[in-house]
Amino acid sequence: MWDPAKYLDYSDLRGRPFYDLIGRIDAVSPRRVVDLGCGPGNLTSSLAQRWPSAVLEASDSSPEMVEAARAAGVPAEVLDVHDWKPAPDTDVVVTNAVLQWVPDHRELLSRWAGQLSSGAWLAMQVPGNFDAPSHVLIRELAGEPEWAAKLEPVRLRGDETVGDPQEYADLFADAGWLVDAWETTYVQRLAGEDAVLEWVSGTALRPIKAALDEASWERFRAELAPRLNEAYPPRADGTTWFQFRRVFAVARLP
Repeated sequence: MWDPAKYLDYSDLRGRPFYDLIGRIDAVSPRRVVDLGCGPGNLTSSLAQRWPSAVLEASDSSPEMVEAARAAGVPAEVLDVHDWKPAPDTDVVVTNAVLQWVPDHRELLSRWAGQLSSGAWLAMQVPGNFDAPSHVLIRELAGEPEWAAKLEPVRLRGDETVGDPQEYADLFADAGWLVDAWETTYVQRLAGEDAVLEWVSGTALRPIKAALDEASWERFRAELAPRLNEAYPPRADGTTWFQFRRVFAVARLP
């Protein structure tokens, strides 16, 4: 389960990669714009504002996220990305911070690249910080004896989870698409106590929370907090720098 309210913590910082992504899409008057993995819909709304004449199609695998998106006025539906197929008039597809949750997303991108029509745009963005201390420390703690048995079913993602920009550039180029691929590391200033813990609680820690009862979850957080604070020491003013690497690709089929 996703917690839309928790996810929207730091919504301004979480939204920066989205706007950098769609800023590279040069579609002028697309007929249909699709947001795969729309989350609570706060970013999807900007697609409707940019292309007001387009049909807006939005989906997410989380019923909680879809409910929040609908409450925000986004016509979202519950759908697994594996089940999505482009309508003939699909001109823009956006998938923002979604495919890192999909182990076979490379095959999925190749499939979509073969299904979309000439002139279509496909824009993707995924986090590239799985080898950062934030994620390494989560994996280390989850692998300790106290937690290993409880969290054995949880897939803890490593740096093989996503590719680098050149891998996605090759994927699209091999399919005959023009592609712009790049990466950005945002140096984000987080405020509040245990700031990095609160940041990862909205995303990376979600599968762990789902696997634990409430008491175990609070104990896991309590053990993780000092490790994260050591890796990301707060500044004298109480804020914390957090480096956040993202991988982007925007492709167009000529």
